[in-house]
This record gives sequence, C-alpha cells and structure tokens, in this order.
Amino acid sequence: MDSGPVTNKTAGEPESLLNKTLETGAAAIQNFAPVERICAHLNAFHAYADEPGRSVEANHYCSHLNDEVRQCILYDSPTPPARILGIEYMISPRLYETLDEEEQKLWHSHVFEVKSGMLIMPKPAAVPEAAWELAENKEMEQVVHLYGKVYHLWQVDRGDKLPLGPPQLMTSYTAVDQMPEFEKTIKDRDQRFGTNYQRKKKVREYIEPPQIHPNADATWWKEGEAMRKLPE
Repeated sequence: MDSGPVTNKTAGEPESLLNKTLETGAAAIQNFAPVERICAHLNAFHAYADEPGRSVEANHYCSHLNDEVRQCILYDSPTPPARILGIEYMISPRLYETLDEEEQKLWHSHVFEVKSGMLIMPKPAAVPEAAWELAENKEMEQVVHLYGKVYHLWQVDRGDKLPLGPPQLMTSYTAVDQMPEFEKTIKDRDQRFGTNYQRKKKVREYIEPPQIHPNADATWWKEGEAMRKLPE
C-alpha cells in the first residue's frame, strides 16, 4: 500500500503554511490546561511484552492526577516534530494492591530502571548538574515505588510511517541481560542527552528499593524459559 510521501519519518505531505498559521493562532488563544499540567520529562526504554528483543526509547511527559496516579504521553523524540508512541499510567503500591491478579500482571515495576541509571530526567542546558541531580533524585525516590502500565500505538522501531495495528502492551527491563546491547544502547542515549547512566547508578545507591509485588513484571520475564531467551 502506498502511504504517500514521507516527511520526518511520517507518511504525508509537509505541513502547509496555512496549518502552521492556524496552529500559531490557536496556541495564542486556546486553553491547553491539561497539557500544561505536564511537570516531568523522563526518558527510558520499553520492551514489547510479546517480543522482548525489541527495545524502544520513549520520552515520557508526565502529569499528576493526584498523589497516587500519574499519566504520561510518550514521544519518540524530545524535539518536534515528535510522534506520540503511546501512553503510560503509573500508580502507587497501595492502588496496585487493589487490582485483581490478572490485571496486576499487566503492570511493571520501576526499580531496575531507577537503580541502574536507565531512567533519567533530561537536564536543561542552563541548569547546573549538581542542582539538577538533586531534583532528579527526588523524582527517582518516588518513581522507584510506582507501578506502570504502558501501551504503544506506533511501532516506530520497525519503521512504520503511520500508527498501524492494535495497541501493543509494553513492559520494562528488570535486569541488564534482558536488554539487547544494553551498554551500547544506553551510552548512545546518554551521549545525546549529555548524561551518564553509571554516574546515575552511583548517586542513586542511597535509594532503598521497595519489595516488588510478585505479580508485577509478569508479561514475559516470568512466563517460561523459552520466552525469556533473547534472540541471538
């Protein structure tokens, strides 16, 4: 099927001057209150629950619904034109305990992401590293306890030019050897953001990891030896 011209990895014609003008005008007068509630940009990697050898980098733009529920819009890039990959919800351990067993299996922990340095809160260029690290660690002190549920709508890692097919349940990594080319992948990300996951790991040593519920991270890490083996 011919999906048309490709611009910025997306099918379709470049944005017209008319649409850019309308966009600018709307931004000046409309109320974008829900979007303006976004208060954190996090960057990490997700794996497909049914095909864990596929790793996808996701930029999370998150807001609080209350003290126990966060919601994040996931983008493939921190700069426009960025494609929306999907969504992630994060909830407290107390709310996680209220879910039935099958629902709990759809959620993942954030302990490895935090403690390994994989999860970062990208630093604005103008902010000193030491000051930013304090703020980032405060964020990590909270996220390490939360459970997340992620669906990706756009499979950009396979080169899709449009969001094709059904939503894909995603999960997170819980150990270094689960992620293909962990060192190379993380270092490439770190270079782009001017950060260092090994330093993050060290400065987060003081963060006490919580006990992870046995039903979490069950989408593939706990569903049989054959599924746990990454492709060569």
